[in-house]
Amino acid sequence: MKYICSVCGYVYDEETEGIPFDSLPEDWTCPMCKAPKSLFAEEDREEPERKAGIEYAEENMEKLPYGVVSAIFSNLARGAEKQYKERERELFTILAEYFSRISPPVVEACAESLSSLLSSDLSDLYPFVRERAEAVSDRGTLRVTVWGEKVTKMAAAILDRYAKEGDRLLENTDIWVCSVCGFIYIGDNPPSICPVCKVPDWKFERIGG
Repeated sequence: MKYICSVCGYVYDEETEGIPFDSLPEDWTCPMCKAPKSLFAEEDREEPERKAGIEYAEENMEKLPYGVVSAIFSNLARGAEKQYKERERELFTILAEYFSRISPPVVEACAESLSSLLSSDLSDLYPFVRERAEAVSDRGTLRVTVWGEKVTKMAAAILDRYAKEGDRLLENTDIWVCSVCGFIYIGDNPPSICPVCKVPDWKFERIGG
């Protein structure tokens, strides 16, 4: 039986490895991206039914907070950078910085609330966006959805580890974030290539403090 990492696509082949996947210790992680064992799935396992539909969007429409708007423009700036559109990148960056400045602090910010938001994204929002993109054959949105879902899974896994290990998780190590897709990696050095979007290690930014 083969098991596939849902973040980077690494394949654990029981026949090659000589150890059943279920026999691996619970703290075993993906050799490539360090995703936990829980983010692996059997190669032939079908995805569960997705909850999606236009009704969901209509029921959950709301005015976006300034912080969210800032993040959207920041992502657009990254996209423009990848397409070598320097003028567009500058304009999106200016907008992102403006909305970041006027965004009020999030008083209720904590690991638990962030974990809840990530879970909601994975169970509801990503499936909804994927379904709508597939319906209109929007390949660009589908790619962003695939990347975003993998990055979100890893962020949720890191939060889960933090809930169990606390600050020990971050002792004597660094945090690296891919500047293209947002993938988070904990280690002394960034991976040689991003497990999600495949850019080289120099595209990773070290996060301090």
